Amino acid sequence: MTDETRNDRDRRNADVVGVWVTADGHIRQELLPDGRYDEARGNRRSAYTGRYTVTGDHLDYVDDTGFTATGDIRDGVLYHEHLVLYREDRTEKP
Repeated sequence: MTDETRNDRDRRNADVVGVWVTADGHIRQELLPDGRYDEARGNRRSAYTGRYTVTGDHLDYVDDTGFTATGDIRDGVLYHEHLVLYREDRTEKP
């Protein structure tokens, strides 16, 4: 991968990079700038890991076992399948 391609991907992912968490704190999903994610559930660290891509406000996930999922960001909230996640610094609904 060229530096230019990597930089384009990083800019595209810039709006989603960071830690997203459910309001109760049980599920924490870290979206990394390199297109990887690491999801913790309760005390189980790295319960799910894999890669994600971003197209506009839509995310496509493929975990390391091949399982796929989707998500959408609306009004700063990540709707990931049946989950609702907020940026780590804002776990309460606005």
